[in-house]
Amino acid sequence: MASGNMIEKMAKKYDAEILPVWAMKFGKLLLKNLEIPEKGMLLDVGCGTGYPALDILSKQPDGIRIIAIDNASPMMEIARKKAGELSGKKIFFRTENAFERLSFADDVYDLTYSNLALMELGDPLGNLTEFSRVTNFNGQVAVTLPVSGSWAEFFDIFRDVLTKRDKYEILNSLTDYEEKRVPFPETVVQWMESAGLKDVKYEIESFELLFKSAKEFFFDPVIEYGPLKEWKSIVPDVEEMKEIFVDIKDSIDTLFSGLIFSVTVRAGCFIGTKPSEDEIEELGEDDLEIFTEDETP
Repeated sequence: MASGNMIEKMAKKYDAEILPVWAMKFGKLLLKNLEIPEKGMLLDVGCGTGYPALDILSKQPDGIRIIAIDNASPMMEIARKKAGELSGKKIFFRTENAFERLSFADDVYDLTYSNLALMELGDPLGNLTEFSRVTNFNGQVAVTLPVSGSWAEFFDIFRDVLTKRDKYEILNSLTDYEEKRVPFPETVVQWMESAGLKDVKYEIESFELLFKSAKEFFFDPVIEYGPLKEWKSIVPDVEEMKEIFVDIKDSIDTLFSGLIFSVTVRAGCFIGTKPSEDEIEELGEDDLEIFTEDETP
């Protein structure tokens, strides 16, 4: 387990090096598409170091209050400092393990949103169902996440290395990983509808991350503290994983010698509306599309 000092250093590194080139890309897309209510209660799930919550608050400083939760206290300490005198008055930071059921009552928030936390929390359908539960009737639920096509250049090289090694079982695991962790937009829409949300809309924007070498790619904080651990876990044997990733490194450096290794990220923002109380009563519980993970069509 990481020490307190290590966690604090990671929080600072996130705020200084990951947030500007990663989370803000998704957050700007979220801010672009959100309809922020003039007044009401907002829930930020996975608030990190305060973005985009503080930007949202600046747009409606008088009429809204934000409850911002995260399971990383050092992240929220940075967020509290950024919030200054607004902390505890207009925005309330709370340590909560969102991997489990949210501690809030039903039908509380006028807007529930999460910038990049949905997939990190695991069980995206279960999480969206919780987001929907705590959202008020006619309120909105909004999430951002990388969708299909993200990391395509890396996955192509990964796939090529596995093919050359005749590792077809691992190839299947890589395909499964892509489908689950960088899902098709239509899959996310299905999750949201299955969580009881309607009128789901989304927007996709692509951006590129640029690297001068394989070493720079693998040791970039966005990669090292982001998906790298999951990518390595696709290969179950540790020694084999090391050999495969050496091959990937060599392939990147060979293919992009003297060039820039450009990796595509497709940022998705999805927004759905919780039906009114009358609509829910008309549908009845048996008609609402709320399933467990294993029951999803």
